[in-house]
Amino acid sequence: MNKKVAIQGYEGSFHQVAARHFFGKNVEVITCDTFRQVVQLGADAKQSDGAVMAIENSIAGSILPNYNLLQKSKLQVVGEVYLSISQNLLTYPGVKLEDIKEVHSHPMAILQCLDYLEKYNWKLVESEDTALSAKVVHQNKSKHTAAIASKLAAQMFDLNIIKPDIHTLKNNITRFLIVGPANTKTSVDNANKASIYFQTDHSRGILAKVLAKIAQGNLNLSKLQSMPIPGSTFKYGFYADLEFDNIKQIEKVLEALKAITNNIRIFGMYQKGKVVKG
Repeated sequence: MNKKVAIQGYEGSFHQVAARHFFGKNVEVITCDTFRQVVQLGADAKQSDGAVMAIENSIAGSILPNYNLLQKSKLQVVGEVYLSISQNLLTYPGVKLEDIKEVHSHPMAILQCLDYLEKYNWKLVESEDTALSAKVVHQNKSKHTAAIASKLAAQMFDLNIIKPDIHTLKNNITRFLIVGPANTKTSVDNANKASIYFQTDHSRGILAKVLAKIAQGNLNLSKLQSMPIPGSTFKYGFYADLEFDNIKQIEKVLEALKAITNNIRIFGMYQKGKVVKG
């Protein structure tokens, strides 16, 4: 039976590309307008098998609202995908480069491709989603409009990739978390990474003590993100990703952290993701 997962955006979006890399090409997606809807559906085992949620980008940085959604949710992290983003110029079959008068896409995608787009006298039109732009080109059989979107969108909407990889910075990688309902106990074989959250008091050097415990345990701290604690006055919590060699190693460090931190939460232990082509 195929897995069914919630994603933000439309079919053909990079969220769906990430879902396919993790679950396989036959994964079914439930498209959502907002990440809040993604979290709600992903936590409901009756409606989905989980969700795919972007959490950071190598150019734009962390998606801070999604960290807050994760903290408030009843979700556990079961995996991750590092997707190398490939932005492509798509046209309706038969349309040539010289026929294009407008290019439609999400504002971020247009921004990522400006060096290429500015070579032409095209009107740049912002839309709410890259894949939606591709779908509109397909539905309208547009003769003078192109879209910037994924290769998957080109396949799904029968469009030609008239120019591949038009983004300026080639090292553009988005990290997606694979999440599922927290009340479903999931043991990930060969887990070597953990995502956690903790708070500290304002005592002098407390964060240094936390980092020292992590270093003493021979763990790799691959991510540390501070976030204000809602309702407090400039007090902060921290999201951390820890890479380890075996479960006993991480368990020992987490036990040590409990003594010097507050409200520690383990979002999940899973296999570290590898970079895949979008």
